[in-house]
Amino acid sequence: MALKATIYKADLNIADMDRNYYQEHALTIARHPSETDERVMIRLLAFALHADPALTFGKDLFDVEEPALWLKDLTGAIDTWIEVGQPDERRLMKASGQSNQVIVYSYSATSHIWFKQLASKIERARKITIINILPETSAALERLCSRNMQLQCTIQDGQVWITDGTETVQVERETLTAPR
Repeated sequence: MALKATIYKADLNIADMDRNYYQEHALTIARHPSETDERVMIRLLAFALHADPALTFGKDLFDVEEPALWLKDLTGAIDTWIEVGQPDERRLMKASGQSNQVIVYSYSATSHIWFKQLASKIERARKITIINILPETSAALERLCSRNMQLQCTIQDGQVWITDGTETVQVERETLTAPR
């Protein structure tokens, strides 16, 4: 018998002063049996950073044809394809061909090794941005994870903070590559 997804609920209040986006989102996140709390929180962070009424969670671990998150326009065309983890170059090139931009949020201590092997293979794809979440940050975000979360995300001058009211995490990240 296959294991079922664990459902997480998050009330996420976003104050993104850089984009003038102020919204509360009641999110339901299906956690795949093989997924960690750390990855759930990186998906939630990616949602906060790209928040839009049309941004939705994909079924990436359940369906290989979908990303972790995506933003589609009214015609159904994919504007933004967001991956979490360390996808291979074939997946990224396919995503690049299907969307206007591809963003990868890597969060492993081995992200630099993965990127070094990947960089030359994806350099012709001009739409791919890879952002590495530092290990200390992803570990701190993991500590905020629970089945029912009340979170506040504040974004100002490129700085990002996420709090649950008790603990606040400043999100440290670095861009490993950017669209040319």
